[in-house]
Amino acid sequence: MGAGMPASLRAAEIIAELRSKANPANVEGMARFGISPEGTLGVSVPTLRRMAKKIRKDHALAQELWSSGIHEARMMAAFVDDPASVTEAQMESWVKEFDSWDVCDQVCSNLFDATPFAYSKAALWSKRDEEFVKRAGFVLMAALSVHDKKVDDKEFLRFLPIIKREAWDERNFVKKAVNWALRQIGKRNLALNRAALAAAREIHKQGTRSARWIASDAIRELSDETVLRRLKDKQLRKMGKAK
Repeated sequence: MGAGMPASLRAAEIIAELRSKANPANVEGMARFGISPEGTLGVSVPTLRRMAKKIRKDHALAQELWSSGIHEARMMAAFVDDPASVTEAQMESWVKEFDSWDVCDQVCSNLFDATPFAYSKAALWSKRDEEFVKRAGFVLMAALSVHDKKVDDKEFLRFLPIIKREAWDERNFVKKAVNWALRQIGKRNLALNRAALAAAREIHKQGTRSARWIASDAIRELSDETVLRRLKDKQLRKMGKAK
């Protein structure tokens, strides 16, 4: 798509294609799920992913797409950016501009989690007051739990006190991300499952409405026999490979 063209022209080409796929009915539906219709075209994420597969990783192009301010172009920016080129300054700049849960989630789980700064930003942003910045911290925790296959458990154990600390936050997009992080950590392996369940029980004792919901939902999933069986099978396979 526009190979050899300046990034600004390639971005314009992509944005024109996005506009051609605009779906006002989807925009209305997205608004019901808390996504602002302003700057939103209503292009589905699967469509964005198909478009992104045709584009090589390109940091300059990602910057142009992000600066457009268009909802879907910003998600495309996450799909086409090169994590190796992402700086802390870029992460701080973009996170301040998150204005919806889906852009937050796509950027954090498709780009930011693959940077060397992911673990430190997860901890740092979890302390921030801005709703989508704080959400970003916990989305990073959830994404890292799934995507970073080789890191030691201690990195995720460090997240559990943070999750307990922030379980009081009643804001919908925050509490759901806190819950998501707790559940994903607990589904990583049996040891972390036990640790996450213990954390969930402590959270429940906090007594706030948010804490009770976060804990109850996590305990229900992390105690599920299907989840536990999968983790046991995963451990047996790992032990078999180690022999």
